[in-house]
Amino acid sequence: MIEISGLRFGPAAHPILHGIDAAIPAGRITALIGPNGAGKSTLLNLIARQLAPAGGSIRLDGQDLLQAEPSQLARRMAVVAQQASVGSRVRVRDLIGFGRWPHCRGRLGAADRAAVRDAVALFGLEGLEQRFLDELSGGQRQRAFIAMAYAQDTDWLLLDEPLNNLDLHHARNLMAQLRQLAQARGKGIVIVVHDLNYAISWSDHVVALQGGRVAFQGPVAEAATAERLTALYRTPVMLTLLDGRPFAQYHR
Repeated sequence: MIEISGLRFGPAAHPILHGIDAAIPAGRITALIGPNGAGKSTLLNLIARQLAPAGGSIRLDGQDLLQAEPSQLARRMAVVAQQASVGSRVRVRDLIGFGRWPHCRGRLGAADRAAVRDAVALFGLEGLEQRFLDELSGGQRQRAFIAMAYAQDTDWLLLDEPLNNLDLHHARNLMAQLRQLAQARGKGIVIVVHDLNYAISWSDHVVALQGGRVAFQGPVAEAATAERLTALYRTPVMLTLLDGRPFAQYHR
């Protein structure tokens, strides 16, 4: 479990996050939701230790993340940032291989190559392994970076807007794959997602942010009510069930 207590970020005069308290369960998909500027990506980057907090604590299974060795953390947590970037003349297979660095320090063995093949197959990148990143579409690049994080073989995946640039087919497939990783392999997955229906239909847990504070949190079925979502987004939201999953209507 990731336990966040009193987490603050930003200058005292204009803080971005105000004393965040949250609990993110292991082996589940947790969606960070909320309007633009609510602090979702900031919170994810703080968990990933890509930003330093102004106060508070983040603990992973009781361990203070600020005290964890980077090499140790890289074996527990993989991150795909919103603006993931690397040299454009890197081939897809090599990019995915970078995910094995914590295990082999760049000297890929049989197990590492098998992990790369598994990631290529899982994220539908067959036939693209020898392509350079600058030869790919935005959606293909996004899948390649997520495959790299998956190949890192960690307990946790942190993904900032992973559905960016993905068409309907690949967006749905990605959420189904993440759900399978959580349910069958026990991975904890934290995603920042703007599409409300992907968040409430595929996630198990939700942390809703508004103005740098937690508006509500908990299991989706209990926490993400129509009333709370309406207040969160300042837009009328109606909830129905579609094939047993919650579906939000907010276009009318």
